[in-house]
Amino acid sequence: MKSKEFMNNLKDKSLAELNDELVAAKKELFNLRFQNATNQLDNTSRIKEVRRNIARIQTAMSFEQKAAN
Repeated sequence: MKSKEFMNNLKDKSLAELNDELVAAKKELFNLRFQNATNQLDNTSRIKEVRRNIARIQTAMSFEQKAAN
């Protein structure tokens, strides 16, 4: 999914849904790092993509929090 599409999808979600997405992304990152450490990961660029998605989710969460205040 392209970054603009990803951000547009995040804008439509509530703070609770964003938090769930963040938890899922962090779990995925942990699993990718674990696979990388055991030499089972084929697509190492996925780690970078997930890290950026986590940052995008956190940015969307901060916008939601500021809008709520």
